[in-house]
Amino acid sequence: MAGISNTKLSPPEKLWATDVFTLSKMQTSLPEDVFESIKATIQTGKKLDVSVAGIVAAAMKDWAISKGASFYAHIFHPLTNITAEKHDGFLSVQRDGSAIAEFTGKALVQGEPDGSSFPNGGIRSTFEARAYTAWDVTSPAYVMETDNGVTLYIPTVFISWTGEALDKKMPLLRANAAMSKAATRLLKLLGHSEVATVNSSCGPEQEYFLIDARFAHSRPDILLTGRTLFGRPAAKGQQFDDHYFGAIPERVQVFMQDVEERMYRLGIPAKTRHNEVAPGQFEIAPYFEAANVASDHQQITMTILKNTAKKHGFICLLHEKPFAGINGSGKHVNWSVSNATQGNLLDPGPNPHTNQQFLLFCGAVIRGVHKYGPLLRAVVATAGNDHRLGANEAPPAIISVYLGKQLEDVFNQIKLGEVTSSAHADVMSLGIPTLPEFPKDPGDRNRTSPFAFTGNRFEFRAVGSNQSVSDPLVAMNTILTDSLTWVADQLEAKLATGIDRDAAAIAVVKEIMEKHSAVVFGGNGYSEEWHTKAVEERGLLNLRTTADALPIFQEESIQELFKRTGVLSAGELESRFHVYAEQYIQAIEMEAKLVISIAKTMISPAVRRHLSALSQSISNLRQIGIEYEFEQENTKTVASLTKQMMDTVRELDNAISTHNFTTLKEHMQYCAKTLRPMMDEVREYADALEGEVADDLWPLPHYQEMLFIK
Repeated sequence: MAGISNTKLSPPEKLWATDVFTLSKMQTSLPEDVFESIKATIQTGKKLDVSVAGIVAAAMKDWAISKGASFYAHIFHPLTNITAEKHDGFLSVQRDGSAIAEFTGKALVQGEPDGSSFPNGGIRSTFEARAYTAWDVTSPAYVMETDNGVTLYIPTVFISWTGEALDKKMPLLRANAAMSKAATRLLKLLGHSEVATVNSSCGPEQEYFLIDARFAHSRPDILLTGRTLFGRPAAKGQQFDDHYFGAIPERVQVFMQDVEERMYRLGIPAKTRHNEVAPGQFEIAPYFEAANVASDHQQITMTILKNTAKKHGFICLLHEKPFAGINGSGKHVNWSVSNATQGNLLDPGPNPHTNQQFLLFCGAVIRGVHKYGPLLRAVVATAGNDHRLGANEAPPAIISVYLGKQLEDVFNQIKLGEVTSSAHADVMSLGIPTLPEFPKDPGDRNRTSPFAFTGNRFEFRAVGSNQSVSDPLVAMNTILTDSLTWVADQLEAKLATGIDRDAAAIAVVKEIMEKHSAVVFGGNGYSEEWHTKAVEERGLLNLRTTADALPIFQEESIQELFKRTGVLSAGELESRFHVYAEQYIQAIEMEAKLVISIAKTMISPAVRRHLSALSQSISNLRQIGIEYEFEQENTKTVASLTKQMMDTVRELDNAISTHNFTTLKEHMQYCAKTLRPMMDEVREYADALEGEVADDLWPLPHYQEMLFIK
């Protein structure tokens, strides 16, 4: 079977970061003063000394050439959710006609790709093509080996000639810096004299589907959209709960080992792999890393998953809802903030009710999510994620915070005016002497919460599997910056009155809970009762579709938030609304056109052949005096479904031609409320036909083939 191999994975410690230009490699190849300068920039955020770039470039080039590289590329993340790269050779032809390998400091620090063909949301006109990439020294360079050779990749930011961010990394770096400044101020107010740079950390769990490439190549919908636009659920789905954490199929495990080897070589700390809930669905999760590096690594991981799948005869589907009737895929973004002097600032410790530092930082998160929850919904809004949010495997579109029993009790005590205790973890005894006793967590987990506290971090569960983690991280760091600034202002004012620090901290947290506890919810996020209560009693928004969510970017309070924190200018924020709105519209319209094409050119001809065969069979049987009522009824059913399907296809075809929209908002709502329902109606008839038409005539591979043949 394709993809099976007995090759053993090398020990991870021998593979680790062998293809990365790490600090240790820099230390052995750079002069001590140059190394210390670069190290300070990476670890403390010190301004980059560009005068050392030439020395670093020469060392980086020599290392890359020793790994087999002959080209380098500035790699960046435009507003497309995928990476972009332009390869340049080290080759430099001399005056005498000879050639040498050369890589200058200028080439390392700055590149100039064409900026006119990337989405920019109106920041630049089509004829204004100049844009720059700038070296991000905080994310390490690496070499990537493919069948075509070895290339040195240098992580960069992507900006316009006029200085605006055209990518997802620049805002993340700004948000991290702003959050660090606000957090440092608060920590000093809490009495810390030494405060290292604060950074956010991220550990994204990546879910994905694998299907045999032979089936995918027969599905135009999968090849062009990443999901099935048609498909009748198989008799067996996930109802037996037998796939989750089940034995990993041999062919899949070999694929996973290949992925992990590539990740280890690139310094990506893959930690967990397992079968997910749906058949054909799997997950890989890394250790926590600094948010900027984690974002880069997450983009590389998606590329590795797709490319490695092809080598093993698979297609890797990262779409949020590739198959109807079973779980879709998310990318749970585990997020925390920490530094080298105070550690994890969201660690409650054994007695969270007396941990003022934790209470203030956690309280700041609660305030931020309550004030800017719609922004968190907007940054995960895509056409693909709309299929998933609110279903059984994903949180609802209403953004709430889950704290767990222990912390919710502590914060409620503070809200009521007196905090006296924290529930402690119990010891769980299993009643069997040979099994160990172990501590039971003081709080459960809630898989219906979009923003849940999970011990020493928050897990943002609403992020889609096909998305970059940068936008969610930008939003979380920005709202935390705003809240930490507010908390520090309040704490500073209270300390100025002469009250002690503990009392002042509790007073600030009390005010947070009095104003913002409506966002805290520990129950079933799927229940109709919560949806009604959240909206009608607590004033939370239920932004069900991308068309509902993206206009949040244009609200004055959101524009002020990003301007105040220095993360995005009004123009940069508006550009993102335009880009993401256009991507949503394009995705829906492309899928609608494909629905029409597949229905007309594949399903309808197959149905006609089926009806022809049925008619001939009925005629032949009648000639020998046999009447089969079943075949006559089947003919009528198939004919009726076909007519209904094609009538709706014609309506959809006419609907796509409507383009007299005055605003992007209006166009998005049309896609959400008119095109999507019509596409679903076509699918309903087609999927019913799949259950009636002879299997050998149906033109598309079935769910049971794609999901269960490995």
